Amino acid sequence: MADGRASAHEQPEGEARPGSVGKPLLSLALARMMEEVRALAGGVYLLEPGGSVLEMAVMAGLPRAFAAPWERVGLGAPVPVAEAARERRFVWVSGEEDMARRFPRVAVVLPYPFALAAVPVATPSTVYGSVFVTWPGSHPPELSDREREQLRAACDRLALRLERAAAARRPLPPEADLLATSPETPTADTLGTAEAARMVSRLPYGLCSLDLHGRVCFVNAAGTELLGVPSGTLLGSQLWVSVPWLDDPVYEDRYRAALFSLQVTSFVALRPPGDWLSFQLYPSTTGLSVRITRARAAADLERAGRRPGGPSSLVTISQVLSLAGALTEAAGVQDVVQLVADEIMPAAGCQTLVLLGSRGGRMRVVGHRGYADAQLVERFDGLPLTGQTPGVQVLTTGVPAFFESRGELEQAYPVVREMPSQMAAWAFLPLIASGRPVGTCVLGYAERHAFPADERAVLTSLGGLIAQALERALLYDATHRVAHGLQAALLPSSLPSLPGIEAAARYLPATQGMDIGGDFYDLVSSHGRASAVIGDVQGHNVTAAGLMGQIRTAVRAYTTVGQAPEEVMSSTNRLLIDLGSELFASCLYLRLDPGAGRAVLARAGHPQPLLRSPDGQVRVLDVAGGPLLGIDASATYPATEVELPPGSVLALYTDGLIESPGVDIDETLAALGRRLAETGDRPLDELADGLVEFGSGVTDRVDDIALLLLRARARAER
Repeated sequence: MADGRASAHEQPEGEARPGSVGKPLLSLALARMMEEVRALAGGVYLLEPGGSVLEMAVMAGLPRAFAAPWERVGLGAPVPVAEAARERRFVWVSGEEDMARRFPRVAVVLPYPFALAAVPVATPSTVYGSVFVTWPGSHPPELSDREREQLRAACDRLALRLERAAAARRPLPPEADLLATSPETPTADTLGTAEAARMVSRLPYGLCSLDLHGRVCFVNAAGTELLGVPSGTLLGSQLWVSVPWLDDPVYEDRYRAALFSLQVTSFVALRPPGDWLSFQLYPSTTGLSVRITRARAAADLERAGRRPGGPSSLVTISQVLSLAGALTEAAGVQDVVQLVADEIMPAAGCQTLVLLGSRGGRMRVVGHRGYADAQLVERFDGLPLTGQTPGVQVLTTGVPAFFESRGELEQAYPVVREMPSQMAAWAFLPLIASGRPVGTCVLGYAERHAFPADERAVLTSLGGLIAQALERALLYDATHRVAHGLQAALLPSSLPSLPGIEAAARYLPATQGMDIGGDFYDLVSSHGRASAVIGDVQGHNVTAAGLMGQIRTAVRAYTTVGQAPEEVMSSTNRLLIDLGSELFASCLYLRLDPGAGRAVLARAGHPQPLLRSPDGQVRVLDVAGGPLLGIDASATYPATEVELPPGSVLALYTDGLIESPGVDIDETLAALGRRLAETGDRPLDELADGLVEFGSGVTDRVDDIALLLLRARARAER
């Protein structure tokens, strides 16, 4: 590739994974794309089945570890690749300041000067994923028209290839990442390798070469002397791994900064017991060269702000920042438990995790991971807070406790001698939020574990992050319970049994917000006839739910007094305007006459219903209608009469069933119709479950889903 990068035809680093056959479609496309625009690094994300998660399929130019926090991202995540796929548009981030302003979660993990473009990989009908490419900070603040068009065209070509692969049912095999490789032989007009080695050995300062993973490829004699580590130990290992006193996230961060920005970086580090060394990092697209010298004066140390005994790399800077960002998005308590298990346990090297809280003067087990026998943990649930156990003491006092062995724990708390445990060492971290203890995080280690001062400080600080997330999650879960109670009270607990009509209904709340919304449905019997209604009040909050309850009550009242469908709609519209609400509502109302085999419908801005005939044919009913309720007091809502022969099924639904980001609504409605045609003969409850699953497959639903199915019975069934 250009700039010394790996060509698409070179063998990627490492062996191909099992099952890899044929040409690597994604790697080839990414490599050519980067070559055309002379990009530093890039990656391809593919949308998983269900359309809610983007997963990195291949990366080029830099190690995948640089993008570790974004291996998998939700389609709604505030990151460039998700925005490009979600909104089907080109996303350009001109530099460090632009990234911090628009995508702060990315900026805190990668606070380096670089530019980025994210491009959707999509055909007119389908989004397959997105691609990102990056340039060093020296790239102009504006992307040229040529670069923009080349990226768009390349992603369009890739989308067409993915479309053909999907049509042919050819799954994509896994592909290895592409990394640049350093040349192993000298080029023309340069010194031969032997003379070059002699020249480098005469340099008065240390010199070593690192690859893109930070592994040492070369070190001269002065370098090994200054580092105090033999060359045999250094070669092939990462510098901060083979040199213990460089085992600090700050130094690894300087290496990342150099590679991302392609700008020279430097730092000063203490070689015990008292020698300060200066490191200058000179990056290129294939790795970087490190110049090592003795620091000239103590002033260098003061300016660098470094002191002996810095923090250990128990948890790297990027991991801490990624955890902090992820915890801000955790909704419920179990989300927090899962995030802590995924992020903290591997970094801390522990094998078990328990989160403890309190309620009503007793300890509660909030969640746990890593225990083969859950009873070992759950026996602590409900213990009084007056008990003399480490979990209770840390929870009530807010003081952390660390036990390097079982003996230390039993000496401090004799009561635990009677309690079996799989673990041999423990860290009990107080979870303090808003100045008060909200719980305890217990990390267990299978073997004896020393807790040096720096590790204790890091773990205690992480406890603060967990505490804030746990406090928010506890409040969310409490609100969630209230919301569900309110929603259950506003929707019918069951549908009445009416002659000639079989009915089934389902409701699913949105996954964003309070899990409460304005979608509603009802089935009413009046004057010997059945009436059904389904609607959607704008919003997902208590106000929308309250207004939904008023509309449902009004529809029932107007039905009871015998108003015709068009009159029910008009009366409900005027009521909504008289209430002075700023919210609008869509609604579909119908009067059923199964004996005559017909139904009369009136519609106010609501999605058209589906009708499945007894022969299995499904069509979208063309129901005349008026505007949304609550807009125009003089609006009229004409009625439409349709035939409803025995065995036919009416499907009434709200737009949450057929609308989701990045998906064409007409295609979704057609797919829903096909499912109704294929499964419409099943029992109605089974049919309702199958149809509502059609819309519930999206993990991040931005809208509620309500579904009401009505089947006309034959006379013999009545």
